[in-house]
Amino acid sequence: MSLRLGDIAPNFQAKTSQGDIDFYEYLGDGWGVLFSHPADFTPVCTTELGRTAQLKEEFAKRNVKVLALSVDPLDKHTSWISDINETQNANVDFPIIADQDRKVSDLYDMIHPNASETATVRSLFIIGPDKKVKLMITYPASTGRNFVEVLRVIDSLQLTAKYSVATPADWKDGEDVIVTMAVPTEDIPARFPKGHKIIKPYLRTTPQPNK
Repeated sequence: MSLRLGDIAPNFQAKTSQGDIDFYEYLGDGWGVLFSHPADFTPVCTTELGRTAQLKEEFAKRNVKVLALSVDPLDKHTSWISDINETQNANVDFPIIADQDRKVSDLYDMIHPNASETATVRSLFIIGPDKKVKLMITYPASTGRNFVEVLRVIDSLQLTAKYSVATPADWKDGEDVIVTMAVPTEDIPARFPKGHKIIKPYLRTTPQPNK
């Protein structure tokens, strides 16, 4: 049965380019991004892993650990990382799982047979500190992911986990947010002292509360 939002992310042990890991131990009490790649030495994946490495400080300041996966073996990972670092001006120092037996791929439903019987699709999972799945995005093998969008979603998830707000379309960190319907209009001034606007009874906005 495939994972759904709010499900507990399955724990696993795996061999990676950074040694053996236990997924839960690796994440600790922070956030995590687990994302899969169809194969080593493929052009789109090379750019994705390079971009992730370039954004290391952005993930770190959000208390997010990243973990990649490919169904290829460790020796191929090692050679591929050298190529990534060379061509993408990056330093890949996060783990890449060697999922030859497809154990993790199956746990997270990363292989879609109608797309490929053996290669994973571009699945990405954001895991919260409670080890629950907060977001899932699946791209076809031909389309590289937008990691600026991944960071934007993490900003939204972390904000909305703490405050009774939601983020509107195309929201970016620092912009106004929506007060959820769980907060009565008369309670907004006390809850959100920066001010608010009532556009419709169901659409109330306020400046981002943690800025």
